[in-house]
Amino acid sequence: MLSQYLTVKGYGEHEIIIQKSRFIAYFNRATTENEAQNFIQEIKKKHWDATHNCSAYLIGENDLIQKANDDGEPSGTAGVPMLEVLKKKGLKDTVVVVTRYFGGIKLGAGGLIRAYGKAVSEGLSETGIVQLTLTRLMHTSIDYTLLGKVENEIRSSNFSIKDIQYSDSVQLDILVEEEQVEDYLNWIIELTQGKNTTKEGILMYREQQVVI
Repeated sequence: MLSQYLTVKGYGEHEIIIQKSRFIAYFNRATTENEAQNFIQEIKKKHWDATHNCSAYLIGENDLIQKANDDGEPSGTAGVPMLEVLKKKGLKDTVVVVTRYFGGIKLGAGGLIRAYGKAVSEGLSETGIVQLTLTRLMHTSIDYTLLGKVENEIRSSNFSIKDIQYSDSVQLDILVEEEQVEDYLNWIIELTQGKNTTKEGILMYREQQVVI
């Protein structure tokens, strides 16, 4: 598992008009090629009457699966430029479809490359990109009298609260980067003066939106 990577925030769409042609970019996450293909088919079904439904996707930790499809546009003028934008942004597990409704003015090869690239770039800005950081879920139980102090300290630290459960005691589910687990254990002992019970949980990714 990668310690950190970027991907699209989730489903998104954005439309631009270039020389009277409509370019509608659709985005989603895809962790398998099947998921990517299903999303592409959904958009094609939605826009069955479009002139083109071009697509691109990157899947896998090392981008082992990379596909681009021009869907009838001149070779190399749509799918590849779209894929290049995803790669330049450093995205993983991302699929994009750009639907085009021809407006009557031919753009030429250079114009098409710029148009499809622009549709993806602007669409990503609208949809949003997130950074996924691999973390260890830590389960910390404390007495109610410590909750206010501990919660405030955690919220101003590098650790983040995923969930709080209330029963006989308070259980805090904390996301801690793997290399900081030992630091967290020492930190929570000092903060509570040893009055806590902490167990290590599963590995999971924490999402944080990034500015592009």
